[in-house]
Amino acid sequence: MNLVELNCDGFRSLSGLCFKPAPGVNIIRGHNAQGKTSLLEALLFAATSKSHRTSQETDLVQHGAREFHVAARVQRSDREVAIEVNWWQGVKRVRVNGLALSRVSDLLGKINVVFFSQEDVGLVRGSAAQRRRFLDMELSQLMPGYLHALQQYRQVVRQRNELLRGGRRPDPDLLGAWDEQLGTHGSVLMEERRRFVESLAGPAQEAYGQVAQGERLQVAYRPDLRDGVPFTEVLAASRDSDIRQGMTTRGPHRDDLEFLVDGEPARHFASQGQQRTAVLALKLAELELVRDRAGEYPILMLDDVLSELDTKRSRRLFSVVRCGAQCLMTTTDLGSQDALFGAECVYFLIRNGQLVRQ
Repeated sequence: MNLVELNCDGFRSLSGLCFKPAPGVNIIRGHNAQGKTSLLEALLFAATSKSHRTSQETDLVQHGAREFHVAARVQRSDREVAIEVNWWQGVKRVRVNGLALSRVSDLLGKINVVFFSQEDVGLVRGSAAQRRRFLDMELSQLMPGYLHALQQYRQVVRQRNELLRGGRRPDPDLLGAWDEQLGTHGSVLMEERRRFVESLAGPAQEAYGQVAQGERLQVAYRPDLRDGVPFTEVLAASRDSDIRQGMTTRGPHRDDLEFLVDGEPARHFASQGQQRTAVLALKLAELELVRDRAGEYPILMLDDVLSELDTKRSRRLFSVVRCGAQCLMTTTDLGSQDALFGAECVYFLIRNGQLVRQ
């Protein structure tokens, strides 16, 4: 799929912006704080209704404004998809091909994007919660059934926790009912996460090996529960502890994802360049996985991908990127990197939120 046109008004520093990228590799140049990342963030917001930089949507509104508008037109292999997102004083309205969505979650999967940003390095060295968010967002884009199970699971965890914090010993029958629901929805989450990570692990290892020759990457799903142990049994065994702590202490909301480079935990032993390359490899593997499941490549967005990568890794990276997907890449200065791509690129310059094709 290809982004045909992106329009932004009042989104961060972008006003009256119209971006019409070409198929293939598109390079957006510009100094820091000129709007490069905001441009990619706007497309991510149109695709997912989420920002990778903030959970507070008021942060996305241009200073002095009360609203913003983002519209993306994407050509899929069999149809065109037009998405409009309007935000005004805390109210978000989404339209797809002119029809209003009653639930914003229905937006997921209309267009597919794979996004690498500076913040994504936290997938390796950050918290387990960040890695779970990655799993949840990517699976929700690919599988509507996963999103439903995730929403139901979170709701039941909140209700169970309220019961546990009730101030007196909770009704065991009521706890048992919540446990059954957690078992049903939680099992879906764990099984789909396991399949997803297993599908990513091989391609991620291959991509990492191409970029960082001589090193080996492993990506492993680390569920909170051991294989073969029913979730309801684990909940029953931890019930007294849950009552004392006033929270549900076991389940997929405690899962993790682990990266290992040459057999060592990347979180503790890998260099910044190795950690960055590991996340890039994961994103490139995701690119292939989405193509297999959706039947076409998603749009690939790479924000400041060249920083902290040496010339050899950068050169190898772009030999992998030339896969047929539309790529939108930002950089402060390509300099001598121009020769790395080996393919025709279209260049744009952004300054003070205004974009021009070079």
